[in-house]
This record gives sequence, C-alpha cells and structure tokens, in this order.
Amino acid sequence: MNEIIISSNDGRMSSLEIANLTGKEHKNVMRDIRNLLDQGVAALNFELGQYKDANQQDRPCYNLTKKGCLILASGYDAKLREKIIDRWEQLETERQTGGFQIPQSYSQALLLAAKQAEKIEQQQKQLQQQAPKVLFADSVSASHTSILIGDLAKILKQNGVEIGAKRLFVWMRRNGYLIKQPGMNYNMPSQRGMNLNLFEIKETVVTHSDGHTSINKTVKVTGTGQIYFVNKFLKQKELV
Repeated sequence: MNEIIISSNDGRMSSLEIANLTGKEHKNVMRDIRNLLDQGVAALNFELGQYKDANQQDRPCYNLTKKGCLILASGYDAKLREKIIDRWEQLETERQTGGFQIPQSYSQALLLAAKQAEKIEQQQKQLQQQAPKVLFADSVSASHTSILIGDLAKILKQNGVEIGAKRLFVWMRRNGYLIKQPGMNYNMPSQRGMNLNLFEIKETVVTHSDGHTSINKTVKVTGTGQIYFVNKFLKQKELV
C-alpha cells in the first residue's frame, strides 16, 4: 500500500493512521466509518477530509475525534482497541507536556538527555550564525550617537573580533580611512572617510594657564560609520 500516512493533529486522528495502527486496509476502515454513519452516529466525530496518495492524487479520508475513535474501536477486537487507545493516551500526554516525552526507564532517560544535548548544541550553532545579524541590529540602535574609535574597538571585541584600539587605528590608517602621514593631521579622517560620512571631528577650545587658546580635535565614528565598520569586520571576522 503506497498511501501517505497523515499524523494526528488538532485533537483528531486520521483514518489513515487508524489503518496503520490496526493493520487494516484504509478502504476497509473507511467502510467501517461509513457503516457507523449509516447507523446514525454523530457525524461531527467523523470529519471528511482529503489526503494525497503516492501518486499525488486526492483521496478521501476521515479525521476522527477521540469519541469517534472509541466508537469505531468498539467494533474491533480487544487488541486493535488497545492499540487505538494507547495511541490516544500518547497524544494526550504529548499535548499536556508540550511534546516532552517522560522517560519510562534509565535507558530512555539517557537517550532523551543525549537528544536534548544535541538540540542545545544545534541551537548554539544557530545563535553563532545569527550573531552578525544581531550585531548589525545593535549597531543600528546605537547609530544615533557618535563614538570614539576606541569604543568601536570594544564593541567589535565584545562580538568576537579580536582587536583593540591601537590595532584598529593601525588598520584604519593602512586601509585609507585615517591619514597616516606624520604631522598635524596624523590620525585625522582621510578624504575618503569623510566622503563616506564615516567620521566627524569634534573641536574643543582649550584655554591654557598663560591665557592663550588652542583647538583640540577629536575623531569620532558616526552612526553610519559604526554600521559600515561592523558589517566590514563581521564579513572578514579578522584584520586584513
């Protein structure tokens, strides 16, 4: 028989599953249900549905409530009734425990623990794969405030990029984001960095003890720059 067995759901059991449980041919289970309906049993316990067979052809089936299954099973021998009742008890336990299986022996407990450990490992791998997306979202939420290059290095390091402030400055100079020529503009944003709106320069007037003033320039990474560098480092995950 090349029929596709439909699992129980929504508090009902399909006639296909009953056929599978009892070893009966599905057409005979369908016949038994029709005979019950002809005798006047409540049709609401026997909902007519469809399934696709191995050839992807639509075929009729019934979806039975627990009461419908018990009515049907009452006409079967004791062993078949027991199989149907056992299946219903299993379904009800799964619904009460949210699908969690209560181990009935030490070996079952070990197997369940192994499966749970495997599930946790898979979830951890999934979280690691999603980390770039999470960090990207964090950078967007932080994008309203400009930060120091050293603070950007801390954010990157907290999210798995092994880099400190000094190395980040070196990387930015090497890749043309900061000016690397010695002089007054050393470590200031390059024209490229400013054109991309990656940085802003904060100027602070400093008054010295002798009365003269000077301007202190501080380079900060803009919100656009934070998103730009976060994405760049997450893609390569290490300095190039």
